[in-house]
Amino acid sequence: MNKKRIYLSSPHMGGTELKYVNDAFNTNWVAPLGPNVDAFEHSLADYCGIKHAAALSSGTAAIHLALIILGIKPGDEVIASSFTFSATVNPIVYTGAIPVLIDSEPHTWNMDPDLLEKAIIDRRSWNSGRKVKAIIVVHLYGMPANIERIMEIANKYEIPVIEDAAEALGSKFRGTQVGTFGKAGILSFNGNKIITTSGGGALISNDKEIIDRARFLATQARDKAPHYQHSHIGYNYRMSNVLAGIGLGQMEVIDERVKARRKNFLFYKEHLLKYKGISFLEEPGKSYFSNYWLTTILLDPAETGVTREDLQAALENENIESRPLWKPMHLQPVFSSCPAYVNGTSEELFKNGLCLPSGSNLTDKDRSEIMDVITKTLSNKV
Repeated sequence: MNKKRIYLSSPHMGGTELKYVNDAFNTNWVAPLGPNVDAFEHSLADYCGIKHAAALSSGTAAIHLALIILGIKPGDEVIASSFTFSATVNPIVYTGAIPVLIDSEPHTWNMDPDLLEKAIIDRRSWNSGRKVKAIIVVHLYGMPANIERIMEIANKYEIPVIEDAAEALGSKFRGTQVGTFGKAGILSFNGNKIITTSGGGALISNDKEIIDRARFLATQARDKAPHYQHSHIGYNYRMSNVLAGIGLGQMEVIDERVKARRKNFLFYKEHLLKYKGISFLEEPGKSYFSNYWLTTILLDPAETGVTREDLQAALENENIESRPLWKPMHLQPVFSSCPAYVNGTSEELFKNGLCLPSGSNLTDKDRSEIMDVITKTLSNKV
């Protein structure tokens, strides 16, 4: 097919990234750590309104380190959102702990606070030998979770919260950046995220000890000694100075990227709300501000005459990438034996939901081509 591919969410350079990368090469700072890493960490902390940040090799690494630092051990239980990418839950298993999966609430698609509290009470009532040691809540597709209520519950039962804000840099709840409410937050800079370092992530926290510990563990846990000495198991989880240079350039355009993603959402909503049976994940109230990393829709086949698979196939036929919503973790073979508290919400979302192309580099022509395919597909079925 000769037609240019329209991607779901491709990297979008701002123009100054190469300057910082060249600085790294010109000064021979091409190894992990260096001035770009320091500057990138300061930029992230300032933007998020938090005191400390550690630039790491991935968001997955950030979750893993956060769990280790919180003292998660084999046999412990860690509550996590079920409706997410597996990278949220995999690190729980790395530590030998047991994931306890929580379904979604309908209006944010994120962790249901009522199910969360039910799970905590239930785990304590019959499973006294174990204890829920942490909660990982996801801000999915850039939509803030009901973090205020979740934090109330977590504080009530004295359980630390890790916020998976991998998809939500720039999103806010009551004017505060998500990722900053819990004990620690994690960010991702994978190639499809709202800003990218090619591959990378970060751990953020107001607790200096957490970040200091993360940096120590992420650089192979080398003790302060005149020789190589290690008293703890360490990891090769630090970000390189070269990739941090890309991040510095990206941070200069983060506000533009958020505006562009929100513009995509408004475009789709304006053109598609006239069709019965199509709905969006959108801000449920004034407390929520989403970066709309991906615009996501639900199709009711009974009203549209079109299934999620029909629309995805029609787009792909025109070389336009789209993607089903995440398959919930409690439906994944690898996590099927984990305790799960479900209400059917995420299963219904997975069945009928589709992520539309949402890159900040979409052109007016791209959006027009996408909408032509969608409207023709819907019109032919209605």
